[in-house]
Amino acid sequence: MNIRGISLRQFGGELNSKISEDNVFNGAAALGFYLTLAIFPAMIMVMSVIPYLPIPRVDQAIMDLLRQSLPQDAASMFTGIVEDVTSDQRGGLLSVGALGTLWAASTGMYAIMQQLNITYDVKEARSFLRARAVAIALSILFGLLMLVSFSLIVLGGVAQDWIGNRFGVSDALLTFFAVLRWVIIVLSILLAFSLTYYLAPNVKEQRFAFVTPGGIVATLLLMVASVGFAIYVQSFAEYSAVYGSIGAVVALMMWLYIAGLVMLIGSEINVLYEHHAPEGKQIGERAPGEPAGQRPHRQAG
Repeated sequence: MNIRGISLRQFGGELNSKISEDNVFNGAAALGFYLTLAIFPAMIMVMSVIPYLPIPRVDQAIMDLLRQSLPQDAASMFTGIVEDVTSDQRGGLLSVGALGTLWAASTGMYAIMQQLNITYDVKEARSFLRARAVAIALSILFGLLMLVSFSLIVLGGVAQDWIGNRFGVSDALLTFFAVLRWVIIVLSILLAFSLTYYLAPNVKEQRFAFVTPGGIVATLLLMVASVGFAIYVQSFAEYSAVYGSIGAVVALMMWLYIAGLVMLIGSEINVLYEHHAPEGKQIGERAPGEPAGQRPHRQAG
């Protein structure tokens, strides 16, 4: 088995070297911090828009998935805070506080953009305002993607109830809609990774591809790691015993660290995959044959 004409073993060796060179684990730790700062404003913005949609129970579908993905304590803390804030300040969040909330929500995306520049070995050439505008646009895009995806899930549930009431509920029907729900979720995660890898790094002539090797690997790793981490925390780790009242926050940061790690690993895979393509960019090039110049600064690891 080979990838782009090189053996899987050689590709794995190059990937391991690139991960070490780019301090991916340190980068994921930084992302975990910035995503922790950004995730509450981001979810508050999304949840504040939901009451204006003509589709009921979208917020419940989002919260249900978070409860399934996150450790129990972290999920309870997260959903509780978001629900409390949105129930009290929906009008204000969509008016005066919208811009500030959106700016805060884009902090995590801005950090992702800087980390992806490191995986591509390119220097950030966009101005601060332009880069922040891209981060805000991506944050809005992700919010819309989340709303559309979970609206489809809710509508699928409505269709399931209608078919069940009309023709009866069967095991095959329940299985079909259960599979459909997860197909929508997986495709949404894959699209989110694809959009991030396409728009976030400061590279030129980047072709959008819904399916990329890095996107597939990152999607699978995120799902497996999320479920595995939730089981590990519930069965073995005692974050509350070690960290006390902030145990739920630590568990949430660990989950976001995992999410950042798999995103960066997926990006590294895409960079190497393109590097070995005859028409692809070499590592450190913003466009084929157009070097970016100085490599970005890396933290000491």
